[in-house]
Amino acid sequence: MSVAEWIDRADGSSPWPRARTLVAGLGTSGFAAADALLELGAAVRVVDDSESAATAERGTLLQTLDADVRLGPGSTATLPDDVDLVVTSPGWRPSTPLLVEAERRGIPVWGEVELAWRLSRPSKPVPWLAVTGTNGKTTTVQMLESMLSAAGLRTGAFGNVGRPLMEAVLDPEPYDVLAVELSSFQLHWSHSLRMHSAAVLNLQPDHLEWYASSPDPMAAYAADKALVYERVTHACVYNVADRTTERMVEEADVTEGARAIGFTLGTPGPSMVGVVDDLIVDRAFIDKRHDSALELAKLSDIQPFAPHNVANALAAAALARSFGVPATAVRDGLRALRLDGHRIQTVGERGGVRWVDDSKATNPHAAEASLAAFEPVVWVAGGQAKGTTFDDLVRRHRDRLRGAVLLGVDREVVAGALARHAPDVPVIQVAASDTGAMAEAVAAAARLARPGDTVLLAPGCASLDMFDGYAARGDAFAAAVAALPETPGED
Repeated sequence: MSVAEWIDRADGSSPWPRARTLVAGLGTSGFAAADALLELGAAVRVVDDSESAATAERGTLLQTLDADVRLGPGSTATLPDDVDLVVTSPGWRPSTPLLVEAERRGIPVWGEVELAWRLSRPSKPVPWLAVTGTNGKTTTVQMLESMLSAAGLRTGAFGNVGRPLMEAVLDPEPYDVLAVELSSFQLHWSHSLRMHSAAVLNLQPDHLEWYASSPDPMAAYAADKALVYERVTHACVYNVADRTTERMVEEADVTEGARAIGFTLGTPGPSMVGVVDDLIVDRAFIDKRHDSALELAKLSDIQPFAPHNVANALAAAALARSFGVPATAVRDGLRALRLDGHRIQTVGERGGVRWVDDSKATNPHAAEASLAAFEPVVWVAGGQAKGTTFDDLVRRHRDRLRGAVLLGVDREVVAGALARHAPDVPVIQVAASDTGAMAEAVAAAARLARPGDTVLLAPGCASLDMFDGYAARGDAFAAAVAALPETPGED
């Protein structure tokens, strides 16, 4: 049997030493994929146009393991003739010439997530609980991981949250269940995933530049998100407030017996989790769900508290309960969790003004969720807009804005929305793009703010135009706040 005859249904027991594979991109996931394929005995060629120190270090290590590594400009220009499978990094767009050529020649293209799923079968069939959506994925996965751990399960947060899924597959110690964050990019290159349960938290415009070659970028983005529900075996968790996510469940080809489970900030109906008074309650995974509810946790157990974070906790609770986690573990997991920084994190108080870092808000929908938690607000925004717009956000929240300070390459996109829908809101634009730009923005925000205001860094944009990532942007904001002069009369 030729490789072409078995590669489409390949798994961990397939004859990988016969396969000639190309790993496109040598980031974290690319390295993990190449390492796993080498361990299985496959012939591995790695290509990446980058010549960064990190890429070179990974390449050197893979070369010692017998990989053919080609780095530097032009390395990814053509697809070699002798390739049976391409494993692509998630950031590579479908319009990338090498991937287009693979499709033209009928060569399968997988992502590291797809590779990890296949290689875990049949010897390590660990259930995956998956989370996707435009915003809240990482927080929800961290909440889910904490709940699963509180139930005494061996678990971990994998996927887009930072740890490649191949790490779990190659770990000699078996896991009970995985909490998996999946981006639309990762789902696009996945074809056979079969989640135990999955959640789409919300759907808003984001990363539309990645889908620029599609006739309808937003529809293509949504279609990739919806893939997480395909073949689900137990529960499809959707957002009651976002009809699109429920429609995805209705249209998904799930395993017979899988249930649709809603989460809501309101009173839940049967087959939902929701909020009653100050409690998170379950009307989905109890015997008498038509006329009763089970307390899972208190709203005060959720930190930091904000409406969108309550929604994240509800989604995590639904996934955990679908796996049989007891109510006490949902509560204990929320209480034990300490989220990563840059998520609605108070970084200072000056003269009665609160300074909040939500640098993780990298699209308008995330910024809107953050804005909804504070009033009045001096809004610090801007960066890489990724093809999105801010008109709806400004229209809904203009009355809570004291002022706005804008920086970054696409600051005019935000400025235009403010001019159209909130012309009376003072706007200061920071033209600088060097390391001092954030300090200038913070100083401008301090001039606009009054006692009782919140200065909120919720950029609504990506950060790579000026920073190494959203964390570096948030760190710069916090450092600039710390450097502000003490205000007379400050407590």
